[in-house]
Amino acid sequence: MALYFLLGTLTPDGQRMMHDNPNLVAAKVRTCGENEAHILGQYAVIGKPDFLIMVEADDNQVIARLSLEIGTAVGLHIETLPAVRVGMLADRGEQGDEDSANVTNTVAEKLATPGHSTLPSLSDVYGTEG
Repeated sequence: MALYFLLGTLTPDGQRMMHDNPNLVAAKVRTCGENEAHILGQYAVIGKPDFLIMVEADDNQVIARLSLEIGTAVGLHIETLPAVRVGMLADRGEQGDEDSANVTNTVAEKLATPGHSTLPSLSDVYGTEG
């Protein structure tokens, strides 16, 4: 599965919906694309985007449908970024795919651990100091 980051910026309608229901994004994102994609994490961020959603999906078509579904349900303008492990750009062959899967699994395990709501450090993921 491929890893994607969805950067969401509230539209004026989305701002009104959030004012009426502060848990709107968290609730709607959990129900969107349940069978086709796996939501690894959702974060409110300070900066140009209002939200960051980390997703695993089989392909671009799945993530495009998910982006559209979330955008219309929540009132978000979504920029979708496919993510590639930094070292994968230099890797050749299938080892890069295995490493990418291991990183995704490590991130998912950390997020699923009770009390962990933040992304793991690089040393947790790669077993190095950074």
